Amino acid sequence: MKQLIFSKGLENVKAIEQLLWSIALPGFGQILNRKYFKGALFIFLEFVINTQSRFNEAIRLSFLGNTHEASHIIDFEWLMFYPCLYFYAMWDAFKDAGGGKTPYSFLPFVFSAYFVTVGLMYSSHVTFLGIFFGPIWLPMLFVIPGICIGRLLQILLLKFHTPHQ
Repeated sequence: MKQLIFSKGLENVKAIEQLLWSIALPGFGQILNRKYFKGALFIFLEFVINTQSRFNEAIRLSFLGNTHEASHIIDFEWLMFYPCLYFYAMWDAFKDAGGGKTPYSFLPFVFSAYFVTVGLMYSSHVTFLGIFFGPIWLPMLFVIPGICIGRLLQILLLKFHTPHQ
């Protein structure tokens, strides 16, 4: 029994490790899960979207406090692909490593992708308390309601609806 509990805990650690590597770069979690083609595909897509949207330069400018300049150099049409790729790669690596066994556990990832995309769309027009967060910080802040709403919906569905297996 003790061995079963210990090994189950290690599976959870592995899933979290793959999730964290996918946060670092989409595709890394898949490579650790030995899904080499999928990992290479995610890394390639991340590279294409990143370079075409000028995402790294916008990140650099945002960290330096030049959020208006970041908003002007970013290619929003390319960057709109990034949230879905990013959160799907995280979910996929997490699930393949044994995480996500609870029904509807994909919902926080899905809603984060939706909310970050919406945050990106409004990022060049929204100021909050006189602060312009721009195309990097505002979408990142939108992860919080995405996770919360996705998790709340998961809890409600688990409480009121039995998933079909």
